[in-house]
Amino acid sequence: MSEAVIDGKKHTNSAVADSSDYIKPYIYVLLLASMCIILGFVWDISWHMSIGRDRFLTPPHIFIYIGAIVSAMLSGYQVLQRSFFGTAAQKAASVKFWGIFYAPFGGLFCIWGALAMLTSSPFDNWFHNTFGLDQKIFSPPHVLLILGMIAIQLGTYISVVAAASGKTFNTKINRKHNWLRAIAAGSLLATVFTLFSERLTAALMHNVHFFIFVSIVFPVCIFAFSRASKSKWGATAATAVYMGELLFMLWLLPLFHAKPQFGPVFNHFDHFQPFSFPLLLVLPAIPVDMILNMTGNEKPWIKILLASLAFLLVFFVVQWYFGEFYLTSVYTRGWVFASYSLNYGSNPTGVYRYAFDPSTVTNSKHLVIGLGIAGFCAVFSGLAGYYWGGWIKKVQR
Repeated sequence: MSEAVIDGKKHTNSAVADSSDYIKPYIYVLLLASMCIILGFVWDISWHMSIGRDRFLTPPHIFIYIGAIVSAMLSGYQVLQRSFFGTAAQKAASVKFWGIFYAPFGGLFCIWGALAMLTSSPFDNWFHNTFGLDQKIFSPPHVLLILGMIAIQLGTYISVVAAASGKTFNTKINRKHNWLRAIAAGSLLATVFTLFSERLTAALMHNVHFFIFVSIVFPVCIFAFSRASKSKWGATAATAVYMGELLFMLWLLPLFHAKPQFGPVFNHFDHFQPFSFPLLLVLPAIPVDMILNMTGNEKPWIKILLASLAFLLVFFVVQWYFGEFYLTSVYTRGWVFASYSLNYGSNPTGVYRYAFDPSTVTNSKHLVIGLGIAGFCAVFSGLAGYYWGGWIKKVQR
């Protein structure tokens, strides 16, 4: 039996373990704050597309910062409670810093992330007042803001994982915890997608660089969520939540009034323009879960190789044909797929608004070579995700 040392005294894991047979309320609050951040982020992009940046304290900004403040306050309370009023068991299940403070590991990420987000807010306001209004995600204050968002969501995910570490719940609580874990992972994945959305448009889905980029970014997340989950469908559930969150905003926002406030205005509309339709990551996540679970006794490199190539194969087939349908079909220009969505300052009569630009379409020879490169990228990304997921699975604080 292992031991933890607190203030010079040894405590066994049996004394450290929390015997609670329920999920603590602060986990639900952290998840709610994490969801506020990603939903507010998507809303803010839609606000920029539909209205423009008319002032700093817009409703989506308020929504985002509420999520940051709530997660920071809750995590800060956890630090103070454990540091000055906590039991030996609670301190043993915490990370000690600055000599006197004890904090849950995930809570530290939430606090750091909230500080980064709150620091970015006056920086963003100054940036706009100095350099004008931007239409891009990657401006310096936005990068700081997004890093803070990801830190909070990673901290939330770690907190959910740690809440069940070393505990034996009944079937009902286990099922609930698996879904809470999927919600935390899905919110993190939705933020990653939104962060890189400018490289993931439908117009690029017949370009091999699109698949290389996806193979670098997403397997690391999907493999980690699959391995860290106690469910056999950890990655599938996480990607389903990611799609659910983005589709919710895609279908909700156009129901509300919005009108462009800044020129030049090339598209006159009276409702919010929705954000991008999500990538169909839930479909390649299925074989990843199946292979990692069905090959439990195989060597890790075999599992990673098979699962990575299966991810790329399924994603390529599905997204290639869906991209063509989404971009060119008149059936996608309604409420469900919302391929009509356009920034108010963009040219509505562009030749390639509903067609692929031939200069971006990869020919057969280069496509085969590019997919080979994408395969290598997927394997290395999956390898990183597999071992990252193994580390997350062992988190107990």
